[in-house]
Amino acid sequence: MFQVLRSLARAEHLRKQLAARQPPPPADALLCVVLALGWRAEDAPYEVFTLVNQAVEAAKRNPATQAQAGFINGCLRRFLRERDALVARADLDPVAVWNHPAWWINRLQQDHPDRWQEILHADNRHAPMTLRVNTRKTTPAAYLERLHAANIAAVASGRFGVCLQQALPVHLVPGFDAGVVSVQDAAAQMAAPLLLDGLQAGAAPRVLDACAAPGGKTAHLLELADCRVTALELDAARCERIHQTLGRLHLQAQVVAGDACRPAQWWDGALFDAILLDAPCTASGIVRRHPDVPWLRRESDIAQLAATQARLLRSLWPLLRPGGRLLYCTCSVFRSEGSGQMETFLAHNTDALLRPSPGHLLPHFDANGQSVPDNRAGDHDGFFYALLEKRPA
Repeated sequence: MFQVLRSLARAEHLRKQLAARQPPPPADALLCVVLALGWRAEDAPYEVFTLVNQAVEAAKRNPATQAQAGFINGCLRRFLRERDALVARADLDPVAVWNHPAWWINRLQQDHPDRWQEILHADNRHAPMTLRVNTRKTTPAAYLERLHAANIAAVASGRFGVCLQQALPVHLVPGFDAGVVSVQDAAAQMAAPLLLDGLQAGAAPRVLDACAAPGGKTAHLLELADCRVTALELDAARCERIHQTLGRLHLQAQVVAGDACRPAQWWDGALFDAILLDAPCTASGIVRRHPDVPWLRRESDIAQLAATQARLLRSLWPLLRPGGRLLYCTCSVFRSEGSGQMETFLAHNTDALLRPSPGHLLPHFDANGQSVPDNRAGDHDGFFYALLEKRPA
């Protein structure tokens, strides 16, 4: 399915060349699956002739597509005969080439004029499985030795992570069930240390993790420091995910169901030493993990989500003590959800100081903007980080 989604736009372009009218949805879906899997022979899971034969047989056996079986057969046989010419025509359409909506491509060209092609290339490739090592239980170096002893190829990734050469079911990952490691992308692993490193606070800093589900960053905060963490989540059902995450790692936090934009409903009035705001966003930085995201989003979503992010910042900033820190982050590469959001916030909050921060991290490229080598040691999703400090009054 992931392979199909990564070629969906090209498949739809090819189908339009093969059929003047869009067929009924079940037949259209079957056609597009075959075209997505078979347009480039070297990437096809089977010989393309085999894919076509299987699709035609499937159409004949499925009541939803039986009436179109002949039509499907005709389209796919023509595809076999004319594949090179059909693919060449699709190569003239940027949407088919990059497998993203036109508005998404245009936005990346505006936001990252020198890097937009690299971002799209990264979006269309498979993401690695990266693990965060629980430093309360072991070290990344020791865990790498454990993996190598089990004949599992991996490399170090960042301060706390290891990147597997081949993904594994989580319960086959050594130490996962015992809480030795967690699955977390290398970019997301930067959040907790960015917030905590150098924080001037008491013996047990009071930390708010807003928008906390499923609890990965909450857990990392607790792995790194003896803090009093409040994990806030709007959706009460998703709070259970936080409890499950913490339970596997044998960690404890105060998990609260509440709206971060309405502190009066859940806040006890005691100021926080640090706040982590992993704000809702377009998820434009994690397309390689969720290739359906560009097709589910609308261009208007960007402004709506940016407005939500601004409300969250306005609501949470008063909850931070003078001298405390707020880390704003999104898994987005769009500037209106990152640097643009920070420019607006800083212009309206003179008591906010922007500390050294990674800013926009682009997928599959390291913090210095260099392409990651084939061992993927520095591979990460797209993210944005801004660390704010509250000036004393």
